[in-house]
Amino acid sequence: MICPKCGSPNNRVVNSRDAQNGTAVRRRRECLTCGERFTTFETVEEVAVLVTKRSGKREGYDRTKILRGVETACRKRPVTDEQIHDIVGRVEQTLSTRASKEITSREIGELVLAELRQTDEVAYIRFASVYRPFEDVNEFLAELRGLIEGRAAKTKR
Repeated sequence: MICPKCGSPNNRVVNSRDAQNGTAVRRRRECLTCGERFTTFETVEEVAVLVTKRSGKREGYDRTKILRGVETACRKRPVTDEQIHDIVGRVEQTLSTRASKEITSREIGELVLAELRQTDEVAYIRFASVYRPFEDVNEFLAELRGLIEGRAAKTKR
């Protein structure tokens, strides 16, 4: 691993533990050159999944695209990096258990939305506002109402 601060390859592992429901290893590292501490995640590389985009174009699954989208939705929210990586890990776990190794970007987006809805409602709405093709404000308001009604139903239980 290369230090993100100084670029040195000299570092040591300070701490390791399971992450993403046991499908990854989280390692805390310390750069031996500058002393910076940083976190890495080690996962098994799965069989390639093909993603069909809205345009019909097909491309290989790219974890970083989901990770960036979730990080953007969670920016300035009380969601930790570990929670974000857990969300992506659960989405990937769902993808790996599917019989077909081809999925639409819409299906991936719905998996992410389901995870974000349970984690942080504001992050959920942020992701949905970019991901879902709302035609007008009324469709967006309907999504918000559904979220509010779902929360109200939980508090009545």
